[in-house]
Amino acid sequence: MTYSSISNWTTTEWNDELEAIARDKFVPLIMGVGASRVQMVRTGGHSFSVITEYADEAAANAAQDRIAEIRAKAADDLPMTMSSTAAGGVFAQG
Repeated sequence: MTYSSISNWTTTEWNDELEAIARDKFVPLIMGVGASRVQMVRTGGHSFSVITEYADEAAANAAQDRIAEIRAKAADDLPMTMSSTAAGGVFAQG
C-alpha cells in the first residue's frame, strides 16, 4: 500500500524565484531520499502544501530523518514556516 505525507506551510512572500528553488532544489532532495512523487500545491496567497508519496510505509519511515533535515533547511533558508504535518496509508486513489 502506498503511503503519503502532507506538510502545510506558510510563507511571508511568493515569487518566481521561490518557486524555482522549490522545484529545482527541494523536490530533487525529497525524491533523493526515497519518495516516488512530490507535489507542491499552492493553497493560498502565502500558503502551500507538500504532498509526498512513498512506495510503502517502510520507505516513508526510512526517509524521515532526512525529511526532517530537509524541512529544517527549507525553514532556515527561506521565508517560510511549517504549520502542520500528517501522514498515512493511501486507501483509495484514482
